[in-house]
Amino acid sequence: MKVRLQLFEFEDLPWFPRVIRAGMMDYLRFMISALGTYQPIVPLLRAALQQTKQPQILELGAGAGGGTEGVLRSLQNVGLPQARICLTDLYPQPAAWQLLATRTLGLSFEPTAVDATAVPAGLGGFRTVFSAFHHFPPPMAEAILADAVRQRAGIGVFEGAGKHWAEIGLALTVLPVAQLLITPFIRPFRWSRLFFTYLVPLIPLFTIWDGCVSILRMYPPEQLLALAHRADPTATFTWQAGKVRHWWGPQVTYLVGVPRDNTP
Repeated sequence: MKVRLQLFEFEDLPWFPRVIRAGMMDYLRFMISALGTYQPIVPLLRAALQQTKQPQILELGAGAGGGTEGVLRSLQNVGLPQARICLTDLYPQPAAWQLLATRTLGLSFEPTAVDATAVPAGLGGFRTVFSAFHHFPPPMAEAILADAVRQRAGIGVFEGAGKHWAEIGLALTVLPVAQLLITPFIRPFRWSRLFFTYLVPLIPLFTIWDGCVSILRMYPPEQLLALAHRADPTATFTWQAGKVRHWWGPQVTYLVGVPRDNTP
């Protein structure tokens, strides 16, 4: 699928109820973690960290932290024992992040809001954006990359899909059923999540819409590279983009950029 449609997602709207947004993010975190969605990009991320000599990952737009635990543990198990991750978001979710931090060595979080287009200089590390880059229209997406270039921070953008029509079919059929089955097992436990899933099913309905729109809004690899080259007109970074496949079929779309010369 080459087309990209700049439709809206409910979770992006400032008036959208926080309790519904949190329920959607908790579900996505559970599914991404359970399925190991981002395991295929571990070699790419490991190589980027080694190239930049940077053990710290600064995750932008972290949402509820989906997949973060598994990626961090894999990095620590493949030759980077000092790897660590700091979660940040414009809409922080400290309750969900605290649960991850208490059970995951090397995981921390920034409790205050962080704008991915203007990251405070005090928050260092190799930047990553998991499952969130599609939320940004081209000018903002380019600004995120440009800010990384300006601060000479390597950056990796990862989307847990290959942008195929079949993925929209799954979002409309299989994933809603899975959501109804697994919701009671999602932690931290919230009565509000049960209420807005089963009694007033707003969380599943909004998840279906946002899931389909997410795929339509995703940037394919060639568009990711075009954004990177506009954000880095003097080619101070090395960029690569493409797709990697999970062992059981699904794909992950990625963009990785690292400074050509790592000296400040």
